[in-house]
Amino acid sequence: MGTDLIPNISALAEKGESAKMEPVFPAVTCTVQASILSGKYPNEHGIISNGLYDRSNHSVSFWEQASSLVQRERVWDVLKKRSAKTQSNIKTAVLFWQNTMYANSDVIVTPRPLHMGDGSMIQWCYSKPTGWYEDTAKSIGEFNLATYWGPIASYKSSEWIGKAAEYTMEKLRSNLMFVYIPHVDYSAQRFGKNSNQARDDLKKADSIVGSMVEKASNLGIGSDTEFLILSEYSFDDVSGAIPINLKLREAGLLDTRTIGEKEYIDFEYSKAFAMVDHQVAHIYIKDGFIDKTNRVLRDISGVERVLTKDEQKKMKIDNERSGELIAVSAKDRWFSYYWWHEPQKAPPFAGTVDIHRKPGYDPVELFFDREKNCIPLDTNLIKGSHGRPANLETGEGLATYVSNRKSGLTKNSSIIKCVDIASHLVNNW
Repeated sequence: MGTDLIPNISALAEKGESAKMEPVFPAVTCTVQASILSGKYPNEHGIISNGLYDRSNHSVSFWEQASSLVQRERVWDVLKKRSAKTQSNIKTAVLFWQNTMYANSDVIVTPRPLHMGDGSMIQWCYSKPTGWYEDTAKSIGEFNLATYWGPIASYKSSEWIGKAAEYTMEKLRSNLMFVYIPHVDYSAQRFGKNSNQARDDLKKADSIVGSMVEKASNLGIGSDTEFLILSEYSFDDVSGAIPINLKLREAGLLDTRTIGEKEYIDFEYSKAFAMVDHQVAHIYIKDGFIDKTNRVLRDISGVERVLTKDEQKKMKIDNERSGELIAVSAKDRWFSYYWWHEPQKAPPFAGTVDIHRKPGYDPVELFFDREKNCIPLDTNLIKGSHGRPANLETGEGLATYVSNRKSGLTKNSSIIKCVDIASHLVNNW
């Protein structure tokens, strides 16, 4: 761990400990965060990717924020129950972690823009208690959603979140607070994991951490505070996308409907389609077409593995929400959601920042085509991705864990599991 690159985080590690951390599969934001907070694998908590397919109404949605989507208790739920039994007053806060709307935490702040009928959008954050975001904004300014995702996404989003954490630290004096710093992902996807831009963003993340540590010290709680720094996953450099839905279409498995000269997936009549998420794709398949779909997937260049239900069980991803098959890309590839042959037939949302209607995660939203005034349809722009299973032998996919205390998590192994974090936090109380 380079002290010149991340001196504040390195200083915490020197006081305590650091280790590699094994994320769950798939190694994507919502899934790993749910596992860190619940101590459970995806087969139990049900967050099988950043997106979900609703089989009852044939719809895919990404980045849904409701807390109830997580099918197991999380740290704050356990602590609240314990607090009620012991008549103690444990206070928790969570800022910008996924699936936290309406959660059982004392303070919550998470982005929730309001989309108006005229196409405009009001930038807003859901907060608990009511008005917490508004009071925070009066102190540090409004949150700019455009810096959180899209072509101008940057470290500015993380800076605001860090300041909001410091505000919460001072006003609430919580016993436990979770803070998500998102921006390092942007440069890793745009430029690659070893790029100068990614290094610069790591430095900025370290500065934000340093500011929060300093705030705790100024409030007189620094010496009593355990700081845990976790990365959710690590990146692979990539050099091309696999248009998996287009391949399923060419095999006669995916159907489309043409509406206004644009092509849309027909979820009702498709025999198989892919809900893609970085280097992982859940394949939802009609009865009688699993074998054919399996053969088609295994013949697609760049697909490294196809997981059947039995193989999913071994990897603890066998939830009712999971696809009948799950495809994993090669290390240097990722999955695009595209299904059209001709760009002019792509649905209108393809050229916009539209995180909810696309049946797959779309990292190309980090770019903008100024000549066409839209998001480009050039998947070769993406230089970094993630999601594949971690490899304990080679170290691929391992994340990072740092604590300013000797927690005991590293006592028996140099590699800890992300699912062990929740019990550590709960046992501290």
